[in-house]
Amino acid sequence: FQNLALFKGLNVLDNVASGIAYRTKSNFAGQILGIGRSSREQTDQRGRAEQILEFLHLTGVRDRLAGTLPYGLQKRVELARALVAEPRLLLLDEPMAGMTAGEKSEMAAYVRAARDRFATTVVLIEHDVGVVMGLSDRIAVLDYGRKIADGAPDEIRNDQRVIDAYLGVASDNEEGAGI
Repeated sequence: FQNLALFKGLNVLDNVASGIAYRTKSNFAGQILGIGRSSREQTDQRGRAEQILEFLHLTGVRDRLAGTLPYGLQKRVELARALVAEPRLLLLDEPMAGMTAGEKSEMAAYVRAARDRFATTVVLIEHDVGVVMGLSDRIAVLDYGRKIADGAPDEIRNDQRVIDAYLGVASDNEEGAGI
């Protein structure tokens, strides 16, 4: 999620449908000819993709090329492609990277809604503390690869180790300097 990996020359619907293509059970000949189980599977997969597009409010751009969309919408298409596969665990690495404050707020709301609607566990790797605090039920904080805290957002917010690691500890000299 940190770096977009959309098929920029495909439309949004095809990008989202590509997230479920690996589940195809038909054989190669059926896929090429579009017959039998392959035809039914493609219809079912497109239907599932359409449902996810509707859930993420992307139906208005379903036929547009993914590469022509604004960055925030491209990130949402990435989320749709992940959700169409019906994951039990969704690992999001920096999903808010490069987004405006408004886009971050929207994306956080969509991730929260997806977690709740599809009963999906979300593991979030994110540097935006506000997003993490607002989206997470439980937070593990790492400092140089070592876990320094683990708990609910309120516990983390008040944990002195987290405050020291991420806000810094004022030295005696700095306190007197008025910094």
